Amino acid sequence: MGNRNFLAYVFITLKGMAMGAADVVPGVSGGTIAFISGIYEELITAINNIDLGLLKTWRANGFKSVWKIVNGNFLLALFTGIFISLFSLATLVSWLLDNQPVLLWSFFFGLVLASIFFVGKEIKQWNLGIIFSLIMGALVAFYITTLPPSDNIESLPYLFISGALAVCAMILPGISGAFILVLLGSYKTILDAVHGRDFAVILTVALGAIFGLLSFARLLKWMFTHYKNITLAILTGFILGSLNKIWPWKRILETKVFGDKTVVIDTNTSPLNYDGDPQILYAIIAALIGFSLIFILERTASKK
Repeated sequence: MGNRNFLAYVFITLKGMAMGAADVVPGVSGGTIAFISGIYEELITAINNIDLGLLKTWRANGFKSVWKIVNGNFLLALFTGIFISLFSLATLVSWLLDNQPVLLWSFFFGLVLASIFFVGKEIKQWNLGIIFSLIMGALVAFYITTLPPSDNIESLPYLFISGALAVCAMILPGISGAFILVLLGSYKTILDAVHGRDFAVILTVALGAIFGLLSFARLLKWMFTHYKNITLAILTGFILGSLNKIWPWKRILETKVFGDKTVVIDTNTSPLNYDGDPQILYAIIAALIGFSLIFILERTASKK
């Protein structure tokens, strides 16, 4: 996407770090961060350019041509940021989830709420079809956030599909991939496979994820090319519907332990009925910080 200097790639790495931190939070998608930071379409395009034709290009013109086609510098900077975040900021985010959940959820609630306006304003033409698409996207996302987790399933074909659906959710604004795995009943199986080095399961999920990523990226690219306003409306609806999952004040209904991971089944409640210190003032401040951060990211993204 044009010629970038070193500082520009540093900013892309920082955006990748933000994506990685968001993916740690169940219910928050790194795709949302990619969208509001102005790199979503470029990411989809870069992924879409990865296909078997690259082998022919490699043999004919060398690695440099392949690197240029897939926007290699961009992907390297972005995924460097994601991995840095997963191995550093993820620890902080996990600690905040355990010790300051209200403030963390409030921050992300403000961030995601502002992103609805940010993504929505990209829609250039409003009509009944656009409004219907937005409403349907919101209803689907809301429904997904209310689904109970499924029992553990270990079928390899099912795990392949789980990997494909989870990675699709990761690049969709609104819904996190980890949350989808919990709903599908695949989370514990995959977690146990990683800890137990069950390479059959790991490889199956990885292949599913690669299949889902490459195929879904092509669908999104096609939709952006031919039905951009409708696509933006659906994505805006997805983000709107996902707010149900990240409401700061929750009442725990049940907890399930998967290995060393605990999945909490909860329901939203009023801060006045919250079992504990609702921290209303600090929660509002945290939400305002998250809300304001969107406009900072937007201004950064607009500087080419």
